[in-house]
Amino acid sequence: MNYKTFLPLVALMAATRVHHFGDAFSLPDASLATFFLAGLFFNQRSLFVALLIEAGLLDYVAISHFGVSDFCVSPAYVFLVPAYFAMWFGGRLTSKFNSMQGNELTLSLPAMATLLAATSSAFLMSNGSFYWLSGRHPNGNFAEYVERAVHYYPPYAGYALMYVVLGYAAVKVIKLFPALMARKIA
Repeated sequence: MNYKTFLPLVALMAATRVHHFGDAFSLPDASLATFFLAGLFFNQRSLFVALLIEAGLLDYVAISHFGVSDFCVSPAYVFLVPAYFAMWFGGRLTSKFNSMQGNELTLSLPAMATLLAATSSAFLMSNGSFYWLSGRHPNGNFAEYVERAVHYYPPYAGYALMYVVLGYAAVKVIKLFPALMARKIA
């Protein structure tokens, strides 16, 4: 894949980064999926760094110019780097399971397991660091963390899985489209 195909990932993150879980006016955040898909489709580490820079700039602009709350910006914010790396690395591993050459439109079972493991690792790093290091839960305890994690994990993982599956299927359909059109004409 070339760099032109990287631009939709940049646009997807830019369009969705404002709200984690979405609301009536915006889609849920697709940042996790963009890192996973970048790892899946691109081998260049520089693109991982480019997405990190984009995420930081989007957060800065949203907070400083559009009145988005800075509640999540804390000492734990730095843990987004290893969380996003887990997603990118999961995508790199998944590229070994799924070939863009075949006709399958969905990810294989090992690829889905890798996606789930990467998403779960990212959740533990980002959510766990926020809970324990942000200062927002000064009297926190493990039982309270588990209760909060059970609440936040399903949408966190669900939206990531949804975006990755849809993104993968979209790329496959686009790649298969010329062959489908050739069959229709013939």
